Amino acid sequence: MCGRFTLNVSQEVLAKIFDLQEVPQIEPRFNIAPSQAVATVRHIGEHNQLDNLKWGLLPNWFEDVTHAPINARSETVSEKPTFRHAIKYNRCIIPASGFYEWMPQGDRKQPYYIRLLNSSVMGFAGLWETRKSGDGSELNTCCILTTEANDIVKPIHDRMPVILKPEDYSRWLSRNMHDPHELEKLYQSYPAELMYAHPVPDLVNIPRFDSAACIVQV
Repeated sequence: MCGRFTLNVSQEVLAKIFDLQEVPQIEPRFNIAPSQAVATVRHIGEHNQLDNLKWGLLPNWFEDVTHAPINARSETVSEKPTFRHAIKYNRCIIPASGFYEWMPQGDRKQPYYIRLLNSSVMGFAGLWETRKSGDGSELNTCCILTTEANDIVKPIHDRMPVILKPEDYSRWLSRNMHDPHELEKLYQSYPAELMYAHPVPDLVNIPRFDSAACIVQV
């Protein structure tokens, strides 16, 4: 799964990589946790747009709001009612600088930070939905697709986010592309030789602690 990640890049970098005409002010984040707002790229109208969406997908019909899924397994995403609409029409990209996973070590779990070697930002394949309340207000929510871990992540955890290649961003964001077989081609584990993982302090276990100290190698 993917339960924590970071985003610490400039507005200029985000605009260039994700073809954004405007980018709102974004503060560096080193411990993004479920239920928090996350920067999300969607194709709205004729342009890519960056907005903050709540992490935890809530389709309009979903009743159990306390258990909003933060991840969707790419292998079954097209079959599950919770994700069936979003995978066809509401795909998004969630920018990240890296993500965390935890390796069991005796009676504790050691957090690791995992990032790309050749880039300061990666794009997670995501889904989004809009939930309307009785008073007419709307809540936009999202989740992250996961796949089998590559050789870097596998010793730590058996799952990892679906990390899209930049050349696939437009295809993923297109609201006119619905072929599940074409989408499945994008669910591959990111090449392990292009990634790096290192152990980090237990500080990341505290969601309210959001500091660069979370990613320091120990």
